[in-house]
Amino acid sequence: MLKTAMRSVAAAAMLLAGGIAAEAKNVTFTTDFGFNGRHAFFYVALDKGYYAEEGLDVEILRGQGSADAIRKVAAGTAQIGFADAGALVLARGNDGLPVKLVSIVYASSPHAIYAIEGSGIDSAADLEGRKVADTAFSAIPLLFPAYAKAAGIDPEAVEWITAEGAALPSLLAQGRVDAVGQFTVGAPLLAKAVAPKALVELGYADAGLDYYGNGLIATEETIGSDPELVKAFVRATYRGLADAIADPQEAGEIIHKYQKQIDPEIGAAETEKVGALVAEGAAPGRIDPDMIAGTIAVVEGAYELKAPVAPQDLYAPGFAE
Repeated sequence: MLKTAMRSVAAAAMLLAGGIAAEAKNVTFTTDFGFNGRHAFFYVALDKGYYAEEGLDVEILRGQGSADAIRKVAAGTAQIGFADAGALVLARGNDGLPVKLVSIVYASSPHAIYAIEGSGIDSAADLEGRKVADTAFSAIPLLFPAYAKAAGIDPEAVEWITAEGAALPSLLAQGRVDAVGQFTVGAPLLAKAVAPKALVELGYADAGLDYYGNGLIATEETIGSDPELVKAFVRATYRGLADAIADPQEAGEIIHKYQKQIDPEIGAAETEKVGALVAEGAAPGRIDPDMIAGTIAVVEGAYELKAPVAPQDLYAPGFAE
């Protein structure tokens, strides 16, 4: 029913735009994880007809983590996905998945671990001997060895617990785990769950790590066979992103319209957090080769990959110029 409604909105927008495309191309897109306020800009692009104006009929699927999103795209379950660059390095180096970044949204690291103030966790060193929960395919535990190395702690001294994403806020609030992994863009939801207590944020970037976060991904086959489709999706998405950052409250209302479980205020707050991660400049989303190389170096510094990954293996230029 939701899919039908979403497609109807896109189709209506296309007709209102004057029939720009006689027959829209179907595009299946997967989020990195679930449906959250941080994803509002995709729904802004959908709701305002930006995808339709590009001749695209977009269906948005629920991801189960960046690793899952990469696998979905590699398998053809989704044509385009939203995934973490570090997780993509691992997917390329260890599994040889032919997936590349086509644009960057989170131009700096969003990875973090959250505890409750007063729990005895105030720094990375305090994580040793503790239990931290996150989802099975999250990029945060995947990149934890790099964070541990940078912070000077033993990664083996931290026990990671696998949990459903929806359960993470309550697990933290009820003290069933000591901390949880979460992107900084998800902090508003955690803050609401633990209120009136405050959160302690241990950001991977605070340990001195400088690397890319999430971006849009596609397979090498899609990039090569239908580059115009990829460019159209990127253009429409960044229009939605610009609007969402300019008016987070509107973005929160829009995603609530499609995903009723998301509080509009949480949607707005998470969208503001997204805005803080987006690079400023004339070409938002453009991939910097040096940052790609730095991202690869961070992952290689924490893992021994089965095969080396070069910058050209990880991204395709020219889609966000």
